Amino acid sequence: MAKRLIPCLNRILVEKIIPPSKTNAGILLPQKTTKLNSGKVVAVGPGIHDRNGNLIPVSVKEGDNVLLPEYGGTEVKLGDKE
Repeated sequence: MAKRLIPCLNRILVEKIIPPSKTNAGILLPQKTTKLNSGKVVAVGPGIHDRNGNLIPVSVKEGDNVLLPEYGGTEVKLGDKE
């Protein structure tokens, strides 16, 4: 479903990674560790042109893991995913 959203210019589309709240052994993790602002890059725009018309590409590529700012970006919800 996210393939229908194509970022323009130097924008990227990031899917938020929700860390597990329980380990494989069944140990419950505290809430602080489950609130990590990280995500996986799903789609990348082509880049932006400078004043001379040269294309400046985006420095990340699809599949990269990135850290997200706490209050930055624009949230988009597709079904049950953010």
